[in-house]
Order: sequence, then C-alpha cells, then structure tokens
Amino acid sequence: MWAHCDQPTAVLQPTEMTLTKPSIVFAHGLWADGSCFSKLIPTLLAEGYDVMASQHGLDSVATDVAAVKACLARVHSPAILVGHSYGGTVITYAGTDARVAGLVYIAALAPDADETSQGLLDKFPTTAVFGHIEVSDGRVWLKGSGVKHFAGDLPEAEQKLVYATQGVPVADLFNQKVEGTAWKSKPSWYVIAEQDQTVHPELQRFVSQRMKAVTTEVTSSHVPMLSKPDAVLEVIRKAATAVSAS
Repeated sequence: MWAHCDQPTAVLQPTEMTLTKPSIVFAHGLWADGSCFSKLIPTLLAEGYDVMASQHGLDSVATDVAAVKACLARVHSPAILVGHSYGGTVITYAGTDARVAGLVYIAALAPDADETSQGLLDKFPTTAVFGHIEVSDGRVWLKGSGVKHFAGDLPEAEQKLVYATQGVPVADLFNQKVEGTAWKSKPSWYVIAEQDQTVHPELQRFVSQRMKAVTTEVTSSHVPMLSKPDAVLEVIRKAATAVSAS
C-alpha cells in the first residue's frame, strides 16, 4: 500500500521574514528564572523571531555562559542576547561569540574585564533586597520578605510566583568571572529600572553610560519585563531593527 502513497512532504523551512530578523536568546539572573520572560516570548514568536530562554544552574558563571552558548547553537544567527540582572554578566561574557550581533541589558550587571559582579555591586550603595536573603547549604535564597524589594510593582499573585520559581545561586557566584567583555565590541541597549531595590539604579546608569548603550528608563521594580513588558519589548524590537540594518 505504501507504494501508492504520495512522496513525503518536504520539511518546511523558516519563512523568509523570520530569517531577516535576528534570533533572541534570553539570559535570566538570580531569583527569577527563565519564566520571567514569559510576557515577552509569545509576542516575539508571533512577530516571527526565533527565540530561546537559557536556563541557568547558577552553579558557576562558566556553566551559565555555556548554557547561553548552547542556546545560540539552537537558533539561527545572528542573535541578540537579552540579559536580566546577573544575566547581564552572563551576556557580557557570552556575547563575544561571533554569532551575537547585539546586547540588551534589563536592570542588569555589566562588569568590565577587571571586575566581578560583586566588585561592581560594591561600588554602589547596598540595596534593600540584600537585607532579605538567607544562605543555606551553600545557596543564597531570597526570603519571602524580600520579594517586595525585588518585584514590588507586580500583583501579589505574580510576586508569589516569582518567589516560588526563584533560581538559587551558589554563595560565591558573584565573585567568579570568565574572559570576555562583549559590550566593548557589540552594540548595546539598556533598560534602566528607576525604582529598582535590587540592582541600584545608579549602577545601571553607570554601566549603561560606560558601554554607550541606547538607554530607556522605566518606572519599574527590578523586573520591568514582568511589570512593563511593552516597554521592554519595544527596546528589543529597536535593537533587532538596528542589527538587521547594519
């Protein structure tokens, strides 16, 4: 009977529209895992972008950078890396990869070659969230009392979801580093969270100016991709348009 069947249909390739757009790879930080991009990914997929969100074990900077590069291998090039919080450190290192055309930082760290994440944080006043953490079994947990300092402009139900899905780093993660400072050679965009009580807004302004990023400020807690997703989407679209035109 199989002899009379039609020939197998060719595998559909990505549309021409998709191929003209860069891919988007997200890198999360501490306490908010890859699900924190859930308000961005469906829209970007619907607009024809190839999208992946890296999931980090937060066991070492090197393995988190490797996780991002593994995602780069699963999408077409070129790609834009989007990093939130500590994810900014990750994309700073991973972004030197030749497949990366641009960087978008969301309330993120962006260390220089001679800095660690902790060294960068130490240059600015300690934010409120660090009074609500607990180190247990070598991991740094966000206490329930700290969620308001992390995601205080979200509805209570969403704050509870962020807390329940938190990513928990090893205690020395912020003192680790690997080679690479992508913002020195790749075009960058930065979303500053003006009401951030996790990464100090002045730190965000400092690193965004240092990297000469195209900067957007939003009235937001540390998680603008959840509280102001439309504003963050617009920045990603602008980055994608600029990269496509270059």
